[in-house]
Amino acid sequence: MAAAETEAFRLSEVLESFRRCLTQSGELELEHYVAGWKGLVKFMSCLGTAFSFISKDAVTKIQILENYQSGENGREYKTIQSMVKYEVDHKLVDVKKRGDHWDSGCRTLLRLHRALRWLQLFLEKLRVASDDSNTSVLCTEAYNDSLANYHPWIVRKSAVLAFYFLPSRADFFETMNMGTTEKVVETLGEAVPLISKAYDITQDLYTQHGLLDLP
Repeated sequence: MAAAETEAFRLSEVLESFRRCLTQSGELELEHYVAGWKGLVKFMSCLGTAFSFISKDAVTKIQILENYQSGENGREYKTIQSMVKYEVDHKLVDVKKRGDHWDSGCRTLLRLHRALRWLQLFLEKLRVASDDSNTSVLCTEAYNDSLANYHPWIVRKSAVLAFYFLPSRADFFETMNMGTTEKVVETLGEAVPLISKAYDITQDLYTQHGLLDLP
């Protein structure tokens, strides 16, 4: 995993991962969801400390899900839907209070799901913003509308402070390794809707099973 973090981020890889994640039947293939998240971790890692409090946690969560996929019950973790069904049916999720299953696949993915909403909102704001937009403001707005709702005050305060040091929109686009600003905007126009669809499907699934507030 450490080696993967040092590789160059490419927006096109995230786009392809989330495209492959979405099946024709409406299910989400966990392998490609995780691959998409690995790409997003590269993105956060190349931007310095502002995102480190999320990227480090995401690396841990990704490893937990990969361990389930390669474990003895790996066939149950092919899609997010099959994972939820398996863990709920076998009572492998701590629904009301933290217990023996604190690192269940459902709880682990929920933490990534919440962070995905933040990145989805932020990337969309970057896509439609003007060249002279304040990226720290865009990021803070996206954070306050999503992930901040699950963080204690001290974490929220530290996060917003870190955002003040974010690079310009042009520098953000340079990290995406897609060429011109126009090309980056075009690719974001393809990637963000796919990320949004993966988020919405997961949100609906977790709502149906009462899993959105796992301890």
